[in-house]
Amino acid sequence: MFAKVASLGLFGLNAFPVDVEIDISRGNPQFDIVGLPDAVVKESRERIRAALRSCGINFPVAQVMVNLAPADTKKSGSVHDIAIFMAVLKAMRMIDQSLEGCAFIGEISLNGDIRRINGVLPMVMLAREEGISAVFVPEENAREASVIDGIDIYAVKNADELIRHFRNEERLAPCEHYTPPEAAYNEVLDFSDVKGQQSAKKALEIAAAGGHNALLIGSPGSGKSMLAKRMPSILPPLTFEEALETTKIHSISGLLTPETPIITKRPFRAPHHTISSAGLAGGGTVPHPGEVSLAHNGLLFLDELAEFDRRTLEILRQPLEDRKVTIARASGTVTYPCTIMLIGAMNPCPCGYYGHPKRKCICPPKKVSGYLSKISGPLLDRFDLHIEVAPVEFGDLSSKSKEESSADIRKRVISARKIQEERFKGTGITCNALITPDKLQEMCPMDDSAVTLMKNVFDKLGLSARAYDRILKVARTIADIDCSEVIRKQHIAAAAQYRSLDRKYWSDNQ
Repeated sequence: MFAKVASLGLFGLNAFPVDVEIDISRGNPQFDIVGLPDAVVKESRERIRAALRSCGINFPVAQVMVNLAPADTKKSGSVHDIAIFMAVLKAMRMIDQSLEGCAFIGEISLNGDIRRINGVLPMVMLAREEGISAVFVPEENAREASVIDGIDIYAVKNADELIRHFRNEERLAPCEHYTPPEAAYNEVLDFSDVKGQQSAKKALEIAAAGGHNALLIGSPGSGKSMLAKRMPSILPPLTFEEALETTKIHSISGLLTPETPIITKRPFRAPHHTISSAGLAGGGTVPHPGEVSLAHNGLLFLDELAEFDRRTLEILRQPLEDRKVTIARASGTVTYPCTIMLIGAMNPCPCGYYGHPKRKCICPPKKVSGYLSKISGPLLDRFDLHIEVAPVEFGDLSSKSKEESSADIRKRVISARKIQEERFKGTGITCNALITPDKLQEMCPMDDSAVTLMKNVFDKLGLSARAYDRILKVARTIADIDCSEVIRKQHIAAAAQYRSLDRKYWSDNQ
């Protein structure tokens, strides 16, 4: 007796179709699974035996052979349990209804309950592309799967429900298509909580408007972390395409809940400085996404930047340029996207008071130099804005005047992003920070006075080609906030001032 049932597998972010083929024949009783299964897949034999008993069905006393095709692709996890379960039933003639056009994904427990799995979203997206009309998923994954339109999603609680459905005893109804609500910002930390620091707030507004990386440097207690943690409240909302991209990564990482089946707000990830290279960039035997990919289309905040292991930080250099992380393992190569805004915060020295206007630094010069040298020149060059966060004055802290709210700042950010959206329509570029070198001159036209100032800045500061590009992109964002199509002298001047701190701190300590 032969049967074939459709399932789906996952390797990294890439889903692939799997055909579960089963043959039940006479011979010594045994139950084998072939087709490069890992240990978890092989263990499904015991789960399926127990689940059948819980449904009052005896496992066939025969030679049972299951093949997961394609046989040369590694299969991992418990995602194929339901498909193998249905294939056994079909081969035993316990189900007469055709399973053509149906796919099954989910883990089965010993008592027949269907448990949630990771990575449902990318698998359902592939099922739709493959022309599959119905996917049966665990109930806890149903809302996540129903985000995808154009395919029927069936939520299954237990094996009995599946059997009754295909025996036409009690049919399951397809889930309603889930439309995510608009992102709410009322629970997010607000910029109105931050007293003073107007120049730092303006710089972070520019960073949010253009998707630029920013480095905050200042003494302890000046508000660096407080400012960075409020950045999500001024970031523009995700488009539906961006939300799907981001949700796919969180789905395979098991970070989604039934209450939040799709990411509607830009991610904010803030790993501790003790994080490993694999934790930041991704890794493992079966490569999992790291923090840099979990922050895709959002913000990665590295507090106490100089306390991170230098080798861990250097891993960020290539992903920041390529907007993707490629992890090679014996089992295969996986590429995860990582289009992020990187916000770093650090003290200027171990004691934190180097360059402080009122407090004396107690660090020897060599210690200051060693501390700052943890941030290499190439990594520093990848920060578009260097922001000095000055100590807060008593007058600002004691002032009763109301600070500008995040909602007001966000309006200006969204307005600037809309200008960029029109400019980059059809190019695949989403913000100024992502302008490619071949389009830089076209997208960033300067008037004569701006060109003259840019030349003087380039010569005086001895800028690299990357620094030149980044100043131009930041100037483009400042011009967009001013609703100016052409970059003017004042925009170049404002952008150039955000590239001066490496001269103040790093050059003085060589």
